[in-house]
Order: sequence, then C-alpha cells, then structure tokens
Amino acid sequence: MILETKRLYLREMVQSDFDSLCKIMQDKDTMYAYEGAFRDDEVHEWLDRQIARYQNWGFGLWAVILKETNEMIGQCGLTMQPWKDDEVLEIGYLFERAYWHNGYATEAAKACKKYAFETLNAAEVCSIIRDTNIASQNVAIRNGMTKTDTWTKHYRGVDMPHYRYMVCR
Repeated sequence: MILETKRLYLREMVQSDFDSLCKIMQDKDTMYAYEGAFRDDEVHEWLDRQIARYQNWGFGLWAVILKETNEMIGQCGLTMQPWKDDEVLEIGYLFERAYWHNGYATEAAKACKKYAFETLNAAEVCSIIRDTNIASQNVAIRNGMTKTDTWTKHYRGVDMPHYRYMVCR
C-alpha cells in the first residue's frame, strides 16, 4: 500500500488488475476525454507503462481500492507528463463510472497532492485536463488547484485543448 485515506487505499497496479482496469478504460462514457474506449492491447500497454513508471520513478498511477469492498474502483497517482517544452509532475485520476459523484476522485487526488509535497518534496504539482472534462476540472479545483494555462495536445488523431491546473507547496 502506498497511500491510505478514510475510504480508500492506493497501491501499485499489477498484471492481475487488467480486468478491473478494462472496466474503466473500455467504457466509452468513462473514456470520453480520451476519444473513446481502449482496446485490450491499449489497456495492456497502459498497465505496462504504469508498472515501468514504478520501477523508473517510484510512482505512477496507482490502483484505487475501496476499503469497504476491497475492489479496484479507479486509478489515481502521480506521473511525469509533457507540457509544452517541459515535463511536469501531474496528479491523474480515472474512475469506473459506477463510482463517480461519491468524492472518491477528490479524496484520492488530495492524498496524492500530500504525497507529492511531503514524500517527493515537490515544489508544485498539476493536473492536465481536457477542456471538455468539467468533472475532472472540478476535482482539481477541490484539490486546491487553479487553472494556469492551456495547450493543445494531439492524441489518438485528434487535437485536444487541455488546461493545466496547478498548486504550489
């Protein structure tokens, strides 16, 4: 276990989390900000990338486990992400649709912010969010972040405007 909150714990994902990850990443409504659901090979690539991040950086997107049921309901964590001509520390989150609107994303994201500042000694942390993803923007705001700038990313064949929300220690 990496982090614990009142209702959740966050741990590194492992290959056996593939089916739980598919529940999230293969739901077209959940994945609207990514231009649709992922295929099996794309989910495998995503999972492999997180595991490599743990080895390379000691952090990545972690499995979010609901204490009450011990099931994986989402992913939340820290990654290094490109932003314009820089690389920035980002809090990312993505939850199974059945668990939206319960405050889990905010609870997990706040724990990740604390981890970034207290464990990684980061000076700042951000969340990079597609301009159409209002729910995730609201999570960033509840996590004490403010919108600082915009950038258009090209992903899955589409130009996607993104906002960067940021908070400093």
